[in-house]
Amino acid sequence: MLDLPPSGRGTLAIVGNAPGLDAAAAIDAAACVVRFNNAPGFGKRTGSRVTHLALVNRGGQMHEWLGDPHFLARPVVQRAEAFILPFPMLPAEHNRPEQICWTREALALLAPLGRPVHVLPGDLHRAAWTRLARAGATGRPNPSTGFLVTLALLLARPAGHGSIEAHGFGFDGWPGHPWAAERAWFRQAEAAGHIRLHPCPT
Repeated sequence: MLDLPPSGRGTLAIVGNAPGLDAAAAIDAAACVVRFNNAPGFGKRTGSRVTHLALVNRGGQMHEWLGDPHFLARPVVQRAEAFILPFPMLPAEHNRPEQICWTREALALLAPLGRPVHVLPGDLHRAAWTRLARAGATGRPNPSTGFLVTLALLLARPAGHGSIEAHGFGFDGWPGHPWAAERAWFRQAEAAGHIRLHPCPT
């Protein structure tokens, strides 16, 4: 689902946005560095490298970015080698009367940079629902961007390409995400040797 650059062999650092993250040296030493949204701490305590930047393409955050004339000039956007949009584009009839999907507009916004943009497919969301249900979520959970991108990377990464190091995942934030189930899934993935968690100091 995601093609990492040639440097994809080696450590992959997935950098969450939890407060208190201070791991610049370890993150910058990775072959690939994936960050999210506004990437707090970028250029300082969370390091200054980014190969992929995931930008949520539904809801108010993307709408806000679309209205910011300086968005493309942000350092983390300028340095990203590729972008990830975690939600597939909604059909027009499902995107009204209130617009929630901004995928088309996000693609147009990023186009002048001339870099790859990966839109994660609906199949990934169905895979996420299955895994979160096994981890304790009920109904049709709304997975976070961090969960979706991490799952996509795990499914796409060939065996033997190096460790996956998750830094700064606090499993907290917007109450619509199934944080307890996501935390449980990450811990199961760590126990199975698929990923290594580096929690923030408390």
